[in-house]
Amino acid sequence: MRLAGRHVLLGVSGGIASYKSCTLARRLAEAGARVDVVLTRAAAEFVRPVTFEALTGRPVLTSLWTPGTALDHVRLPADADLLVVAPATADFLARAALGLADDLLAAMLLARTGPVLLAPAMNDAMFAHPATQENLATLRRRGLHLVGPEVGPLAEGPSERPGRMSEPEVILAHAERLLHGAGRLSGRRVVVTAGATREPLDPVRVVTNRSSGRMGYRLAEAAWARGAEVLLLAGPGTLPDPVGVAVRRVETTVELEAAVREALPAADVLVMAAAPADYRPAAPPDRKRSRQAGALQVTLEPTADILAGTRAVRPVGAVVVGFALETGDAVAKGRAKLERKDLDLVVVNDALEPGAGFEHETNRVTLIDRDGGERALPLLDKRAVAEAILDAVEVRLG
Repeated sequence: MRLAGRHVLLGVSGGIASYKSCTLARRLAEAGARVDVVLTRAAAEFVRPVTFEALTGRPVLTSLWTPGTALDHVRLPADADLLVVAPATADFLARAALGLADDLLAAMLLARTGPVLLAPAMNDAMFAHPATQENLATLRRRGLHLVGPEVGPLAEGPSERPGRMSEPEVILAHAERLLHGAGRLSGRRVVVTAGATREPLDPVRVVTNRSSGRMGYRLAEAAWARGAEVLLLAGPGTLPDPVGVAVRRVETTVELEAAVREALPAADVLVMAAAPADYRPAAPPDRKRSRQAGALQVTLEPTADILAGTRAVRPVGAVVVGFALETGDAVAKGRAKLERKDLDLVVVNDALEPGAGFEHETNRVTLIDRDGGERALPLLDKRAVAEAILDAVEVRLG
């Protein structure tokens, strides 16, 4: 419940992209927010108010003239933690830039003193028009935040220019950052590693492990939502890049080690959630070995211990987090790893724990810090685990 206890005003203006706003309303509510939806008259021609009422469980606001709501245009913007307008059409942006208050949503925007997030959506030519660009520049100068638009198919067909509204998940991520991005991680540089590495057995085959990278990706998402500048060093995989996060792809343990060493001098936090291969073939051939060659014996040699190798080059004051995936005596082994590698925090879990570890959306971990603190978490989804880890990191940052 990443937005638990938060109050979000969701304004919807009259564009075809308003169908996406239904999903956005649902995502905000699922994240725990109390969502009040405000429709312009044109928006109600695309999506009926009852749809949003069903998705949020709250009445939908549509007019300045509804009996009993005379001061809602002032009261609700003052009470809300965030005002999101998605889609923000060219017409709405023009009225907002002029400071008009000719309908309920425009009046709310004019009365709003807290953060505002606009998601523009329109025909690509309308977005490129100098009038729209000047309006956007005016709104930026006033401190309003923008997400998108993106390049992609429009109602009238394919386009290679911006105009398409950002997807609901992207808007949600930006909303989270506006709501949570003023804490101890704000402006900090966080490096996260994620996923497995692959060591070549020959030009076709590899030695690897079962890591999906989900834990590292959730950590990167959560750190960005808290206002950090995040670099994700990711092994091979199919997970989509987290919103707002810089992603650098690596293949082998040697590549990951080089990437960590390059990024570490500028880092305030290093979270080594990746599962680099512990062994690699000692002498991989440069051609594929045929099955017809019969039995295959491979000599494996240990790879570098990336995290231990950073000890001499860690920036002063940087918080370093390691992971210990074990089978049996996990906590004891994790504590030994913390001491051996001089970590601030180690995240321990048992690979044999049902529903935890590799290839799961959930995890059950124990957090151990260098001061002897130990906190066992219940089985949680990995984003919730990430939030708990970052809470502990923020304590270490002071």
